[in-house]
Amino acid sequence: MPPTDSEHSLRKKGDDGRRFLLGDFGEVNASAPPRPDLPPFQTTHEHRRFVEFADAVRTHRYIGLCWGPPGVGKTLSARHYAGADDWEQWDSIFTDTLGPVPERVLDARTAFFTPTVATTPRQIDRGLPRACQRISFAVDFAEHGVVDPYVHTESRSSGRTELLIIDEADRLKATGLEQVRDYFDHHHMGVILIGMPGIEKRLARYPQLYSRIGFAHEYRHLSPDELTAVLARRLPAAGDAADGGVAHATAIATIVRITAGNFRLVDRLLTQIERVQTVNDLDVLTPEVVEAARQALLIGH
Repeated sequence: MPPTDSEHSLRKKGDDGRRFLLGDFGEVNASAPPRPDLPPFQTTHEHRRFVEFADAVRTHRYIGLCWGPPGVGKTLSARHYAGADDWEQWDSIFTDTLGPVPERVLDARTAFFTPTVATTPRQIDRGLPRACQRISFAVDFAEHGVVDPYVHTESRSSGRTELLIIDEADRLKATGLEQVRDYFDHHHMGVILIGMPGIEKRLARYPQLYSRIGFAHEYRHLSPDELTAVLARRLPAAGDAADGGVAHATAIATIVRITAGNFRLVDRLLTQIERVQTVNDLDVLTPEVVEAARQALLIGH
């Protein structure tokens, strides 16, 4: 496969790059690989509630706390709000010719940070300023065409970043939470901590941080009615079925019952349904297809 840019390469003449196979190298780019197969983002009532919550935290520059069970869409909503997917594809070390900064990133002015499972105080001390400062520099780049903090001083100290979202905040130990509080105190931006149910009780043990929380948001499961509407957009209509669409409607109701409004389970189940239909050369949705797909997962077992 030829290089994407023949003028820029780490290889020298006669070098076939085998040292990358034999050497001790990690991933050379922190950005996520392209995901063209992702379905379009579904704007739900819970996502709209999250957007209202994030806008309030960003406007008033408080600390906000968001929690909810796994799979309901917390991370998905947060990444969509911040434009994290667009940012990761735009922010690459493999090109010298950057295109326009993604519009969603400019609109949100939000840094998205996820601590590692074994995160250390040093990683947090470096990670938070790096994530926030790059967003500020991106705003400068979009407005002025250059990044020069000596000329455009408003981008210094992440001054143009309005919101920091920290996902998987349950991973932060006491020292990490204190670092977040200290970072918040020294910057004029809002901070959102996203975690599992119970994180609100855990943070109550840290009064200095807890007293700075101005907004709280519980991310809930989708309601049956809204999940039905989401499935109607994801699954083809019944068409002119002989039974008048009864089997299709029953299958939709079965999916709603099995997944109980969990967005992640919905996505996994729909993937299995597509597989069952492809293997059996079916173009209709029936309760039997849904049941066969369910048996391939841990749902309901």
